[in-house]
This record gives sequence, C-alpha cells and structure tokens, in this order.
Amino acid sequence: MTDPIQSRWLPIVLLTLSNVFMTFAWYGHLKYKSKPMLLIILASWGIAFFEYCLMVPANRWGNSVYSATQLKIIQEVITLVVFCGFAIFYLGEKIKWNHLAAFVCVLAAVGFIFMPEKMSAPIKPIIANQSPTISK
Repeated sequence: MTDPIQSRWLPIVLLTLSNVFMTFAWYGHLKYKSKPMLLIILASWGIAFFEYCLMVPANRWGNSVYSATQLKIIQEVITLVVFCGFAIFYLGEKIKWNHLAAFVCVLAAVGFIFMPEKMSAPIKPIIANQSPTISK
C-alpha cells in the first residue's frame, strides 16, 4: 500500500482545495463592494488561513514526489481552472478566446516542465571562459 504522503494525487487534491479558498479570499469580496474595506480585509485573511492550512502540507508532501518547480506549475494550472469556474459561476463573467489562448500557453509550460530531461539540451554559454578583447 502506498503511503498517502507519497501519493501523487494528494498534493493535487490539497492544492485544488487551497485554491478554492484562495480564490474566495482574493476575489469573493468583489460581489460586496459596498462593505467596508477593513471588514473585507479581515474576512479575506480569515479565509486565507484555511488556504495556508492546505497549501503548506500540499507543497511539503508534494515535494516528496514532485520538484518545487513542478509543484508551482501544477498550482498555476489549478489556479486557472478554479478561477475560470469562479469567474463564470460566482462572478457571472464570460471567458473569451484570448483567456483560453493564455490557458493553452500555461498548459504548454506544464508540458515543458514535465519533459524528460534527456530530451532537453543543457544551456551552454555563448561565450565561455573568454577574456574580453580590445580591438585596435
């Protein structure tokens, strides 16, 4: 049996849940523009507390199966998916073609970050170990 902390899916589930809290903390107040700013800030911080309670273990446990860079890219994709659903269903916004095009670009980043290292060539400096020359 696989240790749940070593599971590839547990960090993704936790990242998704934390993103739901984060999205409400950052953007949920947009429906309540008449409320005092201090109240909105305190409510947002209260919601964000639960985001951190999920995000920190997601990254800690996720780092046993993913690199930090992979975790960040996964989190960005989750953020976009959660936010698109939030914008459509909670804020009543429409997603346009350029939003989808940007999302495809982020998915391309996922493809690059999970590309096997044998396929990616090392970056070589253009000028290696050369001293500067002065032309006369």
